[in-house]
Amino acid sequence: MADKLLPRPAATLLLLRDGSLGPEALLLQRAHSAAFLAGAHVFPGGALDKADREVRVLRRVAGITDAEASARLGIEAGGIAYWVAGIRECFEESGILLAEGEDGRPVDAARAAALAPCRGQLHAGKLAFHEFLEKERLLLSGRALAYFGHWVTAPGRARRFDTRFFLALAPEAQVGTHDGTELVASDWLRPLDAIEREARGEIQLVFATKNTLADLVRFARAKDALEHAREAEVETNRACWALGPDGAAALFRRRDPQYFEIHWCDPEETGQTSVALEPGVAKRLDPFVTRVIAPNPGMMTGPGTNTYLVGETELAVIDPGPAIDAHIAAVLAVGAGRIRWVLCTHTHLDHSPAAAAIKSATGAVLIGRPAPEHPGQDRGFTPDRVMGHGDRFMFAGLSLRALHTPGHASNHLCYLLENTRMLFTGDHVMQGSTVVINPPDGDMRAYLESLEQLLGEDILILAPGHGFLIGEPHREARRLLRHRLAREQKVVWALERLRAPTPEELVTEVYDDVAPRLHGVALRSLSAHLEKLAAEGRARAAEGRWSLVQSSMVE
Repeated sequence: MADKLLPRPAATLLLLRDGSLGPEALLLQRAHSAAFLAGAHVFPGGALDKADREVRVLRRVAGITDAEASARLGIEAGGIAYWVAGIRECFEESGILLAEGEDGRPVDAARAAALAPCRGQLHAGKLAFHEFLEKERLLLSGRALAYFGHWVTAPGRARRFDTRFFLALAPEAQVGTHDGTELVASDWLRPLDAIEREARGEIQLVFATKNTLADLVRFARAKDALEHAREAEVETNRACWALGPDGAAALFRRRDPQYFEIHWCDPEETGQTSVALEPGVAKRLDPFVTRVIAPNPGMMTGPGTNTYLVGETELAVIDPGPAIDAHIAAVLAVGAGRIRWVLCTHTHLDHSPAAAAIKSATGAVLIGRPAPEHPGQDRGFTPDRVMGHGDRFMFAGLSLRALHTPGHASNHLCYLLENTRMLFTGDHVMQGSTVVINPPDGDMRAYLESLEQLLGEDILILAPGHGFLIGEPHREARRLLRHRLAREQKVVWALERLRAPTPEELVTEVYDDVAPRLHGVALRSLSAHLEKLAAEGRARAAEGRWSLVQSSMVE
């Protein structure tokens, strides 16, 4: 799926207005003869033109500077051209013009209608955009647009676009209509109605349009959606191809758990990396790291424990995994006489027991922290070198820096490969799930502090103990913090509602969003939340029942 076609910068403008049943979005249908997205219903928009960057045009943008626009898009400069393109394309395609006179008064419906003949001239290149603005004494309403989304067309398409999505309120009484050439129909539709019509096969929506509409379903007013967009953190959605478990090419998007791993392993977007999680099958993640998955899938281990081999001529094994003969043999085969060191993130039984066998077979040096005196620990793990927070292990031009991250386990370490900024997280962060915090060795307060610690580190990618690589590490750490604190708040609310409940009574209330068959596991993390509240003086236990020390209810 190799593709050297670079995506063209583009802008799309999502116009909203309030209808009798809620916000409505303007959707235009592309002609069935169109070379791109034929027949699909889309928002107004298109590629940036050279003219969108002309100084004479940029001087006529009101309400936002290039520095402000570029900062919002996360680029160094030139961001304001996307605002220009979005407004220009919207006018050319729909006739709706987000502009104002030089006196600051917005263009009304009558003025927009009078300017409609200019649409075709602009589209055909017979009228320059700066000439149109200067002649009509118009300023583009830059402040009206809120940056809302970022989508990049997948490789393999005949045309590729790097599109910034903007949201704006439709100017009062400007209804708009399609241009009759590239666009053959126009509709104002509630987002949910559009999605349901697509499901019935009545209209065609591309993935980016459908997902953007889905993001708007929850808003009761167009103004609410605009206010949300002004504050929202925008994610980049760069669809990518990879080989699925059956070996066939499949398209993956940001919502898919494989997404960030594909981009890390295949930066050239060849589509040839595999996303199969197969025990015993080595996968090269990048020039320095290979992953081998242990054959121990389960509720607590996902597809199995990830063992990482780091290095080139000499290798360090991170998390050797369980003492399963087939797994040990697979790791030794991939190491092929190059294994010199074994590092453990912690000593739970699915992470460290294979260390002894690998050391016996290779003479490798064991690195980590001793097992604590608690159940469920690999007491046989005796490190030759004990790592403290900030200690570096340097070998063959590579540097692994240890981060002491207690919480899931008191002896838990993460290792940061400083050369690439990949963090091996063990069970501190898991892909697709939250980790269990199991007292007495597990400590919820320590876990939250360890998550906070990650926010101060320069990390590009997370290599967890289970599952795929995880992208945007700081965003993920903040998500986990929010999730844990929200769960803690549910504990507090449940203690307020119930009269001295037992943990077993609490778990059904606090974990009402979790399947009952998992409540036994959830009870462990609930105990950790309760102990944290007790340590903070906010809750107490008496004869196995819990209560708040002081109600947190606001009078």
